[in-house]
Amino acid sequence: MATVYDYTVRDAAGGPVDMAAYKGKVVLVVNVASKCGFTPQYKGLEALYRKYKDQGLVILGFPCNQFGQQEPGDAQEIQNFCSLTYDVTFPVLAKVEVNGDKAEPLYEHLKARARGFLGSKSIKWNFTKFLVGKDGKVKRYAPLAKPEQLEKAIQAALGA
Repeated sequence: MATVYDYTVRDAAGGPVDMAAYKGKVVLVVNVASKCGFTPQYKGLEALYRKYKDQGLVILGFPCNQFGQQEPGDAQEIQNFCSLTYDVTFPVLAKVEVNGDKAEPLYEHLKARARGFLGSKSIKWNFTKFLVGKDGKVKRYAPLAKPEQLEKAIQAALGA
């Protein structure tokens, strides 16, 4: 059975990122967008990253333009926005699709392991969060869940 660590994704420049590099860490995967009502969550995500990165937390942002065309920029525009607007230091990777025929395979895996509201596999909006424990188990959090609300779950996962 495949795990999160069996996938390769792309960084903002298009280079490969082997998810196996994050084995033994706690990984928070988030589909992000620069022009969304939830975009200010970047601030909370960055705060969590700075607070827990030395304990093994990794946050991976995946820009996605599937919801209201709220991530229209190219890779450089997205990187500049994240850096200049929210001082983001966690990796913001290549733009992906999270639903449909062209969905990123990692997202297909995450959706299969942690279904959403009423058992739905689809991602409904930007800033859906998947918390992957050291054991590879996945928990899903809705876009409305602010990053700060995940802190106890992150602490528990780091302590596991």
